[in-house]
Amino acid sequence: MTPKPTPPPDIPSRHHVREPPPKASYGPVPRKYWPRVADAELKRRLARSGAVLIEGPRACGKTVMATQVAASSVMLDAEPSARRAAAVDPGFLLEGASPRLIDEWQLVPDIWNRVRHAVDGRPGRGHFILTGSAVPPDDITRHTGAGRIGRLRLRPMSLFELGRSTGAVSLRRLLAGDPVPSTAAQLSVRRLADLVCVGGWPRHLGSSDEDPPLSAEDAMAENRDYLGEVCRTDIRRVDGSDRDPARVGRFLQSLGRNVATCSSMSTLARDAGGPDRHLTNHTARSYMTALERLMIVEDQPPWAPHLRSRSRLRTAAKRHFTDPSLAVAALSATPEHLLRDFEWFGLLFESMVVRDLRVYAQASGADLYHYRDNTGLEVDAIVDAGPGRWAAFEIKLGASRVDDGAKTLLRLADRVDTDRCGKPAALGIIVGSGYGYARPDGVGVIPVGELGV
Repeated sequence: MTPKPTPPPDIPSRHHVREPPPKASYGPVPRKYWPRVADAELKRRLARSGAVLIEGPRACGKTVMATQVAASSVMLDAEPSARRAAAVDPGFLLEGASPRLIDEWQLVPDIWNRVRHAVDGRPGRGHFILTGSAVPPDDITRHTGAGRIGRLRLRPMSLFELGRSTGAVSLRRLLAGDPVPSTAAQLSVRRLADLVCVGGWPRHLGSSDEDPPLSAEDAMAENRDYLGEVCRTDIRRVDGSDRDPARVGRFLQSLGRNVATCSSMSTLARDAGGPDRHLTNHTARSYMTALERLMIVEDQPPWAPHLRSRSRLRTAAKRHFTDPSLAVAALSATPEHLLRDFEWFGLLFESMVVRDLRVYAQASGADLYHYRDNTGLEVDAIVDAGPGRWAAFEIKLGASRVDDGAKTLLRLADRVDTDRCGKPAALGIIVGSGYGYARPDGVGVIPVGELGV
């Protein structure tokens, strides 16, 4: 099981994002390492596949996580000479002790088939780890072969990984039918605003005594720089298309304003274009596709259960950045802005919880959806762990809306055909702070600072 980081003291945001937790138990490493929920999944996948591809947005921690288990490595993003040599003989990239890490493999796309054939020709498993910050064209990776190359998605760090959640309420145990335990979270509204704005980026935390944690202000500036690089460089490099950085920036602002909503592409295009500028749906869609390939955005798909009623399911996805801090950065906002606009703050809080639920659900082999039908019934998050095993959650920044959330969840439970889908393993309302407990109606109240794997 992944080691749990010790929650650090609550340090004011203007000083440090957090203090580093103890080193992970992977033996001596030159840098401090913060354990990730996906560490255990990486080891499991290496044990059953010839190679593992770790995908995730730039700077989410793929390389550092992979180096904890890799025996040798080549860093294509940092070693131009390796890319030049690979243009002549890609096979040399495979030479080295196993597991062999090939970082940012998509910079030398021919390596994919080389790895695939090398796995076929070598006995055993766990030979290669590939990491990538951009999804290449589908025709490069469509032929993997069963047992050859497994895939692992890595996202920015959850509150549990950051040491800001105790993990006392386990999603895995909720899916097993355990009730919500009685807990109390200590996260203030101001602290939640800081956490939303700073995000779950490992680079903010520091890696050694010579590389201390960033202040919250510096971390937010880094997030703005990150998006600036996306607009200027990354979005062009992903497919070679020449895109106007200013237009891309306005599209990111539109996504930031519409985070955690089911806004259509035409709505995003119209909002990004503004009253005096025109952005076509086609252009907006091309931006979205490129951002998806960079894994900067990750929409939340709709759930499609069997229903008892004649209600019609809505099929629009909810819009999310891979981390809510990017929505904040796109609009150059600060915690003070969130505290003055609680409606937007609530949507950003929902997006942060969705990020965390994705991390925890993946560890249980589950997927995350949302529910929406033509009667107006909407549920923020559905964790689907396979036939007959699911849980539903409403996400509320303020505890004053717990009763409304419980009514919504009970309506959903009554509407789903439990003969075909099974009864919900859990119904829960995830709140910003306060007490965790099980209500008499069976709905649990879960402070986000207590939620974990």
